[in-house]
Amino acid sequence: MAATSQIDQQLVAELRERGLRVTPQRIVIHRALCSQSRHMTAEQVLASVSDVLPGTSLPTVYATLELLEGLGLVRRVGTGNGAVVFDSRIEPHAHTVCRRCGAIADLEGTAAPDDVLNRAGATGFVPDHAQLVVWGLCAACAATAVRS
Repeated sequence: MAATSQIDQQLVAELRERGLRVTPQRIVIHRALCSQSRHMTAEQVLASVSDVLPGTSLPTVYATLELLEGLGLVRRVGTGNGAVVFDSRIEPHAHTVCRRCGAIADLEGTAAPDDVLNRAGATGFVPDHAQLVVWGLCAACAATAVRS
């Protein structure tokens, strides 16, 4: 419970600092995303909060996720196949994405986007963050591809 309380307190502080309303939807959606050890689509977030927030719409979830991203509390990760997932792990790290099944996972170790950000800045571009995504086949899909 202490971790949930800390997550809620962080969100409340960020919202109040910017003069934004603290709503049950914002708290529950942020809590749902942070309580999962996986990356989630907006649809998956909606499904996970529907019992606690009946009647919540998908546009509300999207708006909240975009707000949380703007506050720096979640990251949007493009999977390359049109799907977008949200990640509550905000420190720099890389991802792997399976081209066959769409599985996405954190890639542990150092992901150093600073060099890329610096080079982009040197061109006059004003970057705010960079992501490293490695596409290929996950272990399960690679194993079935070998057998096929």
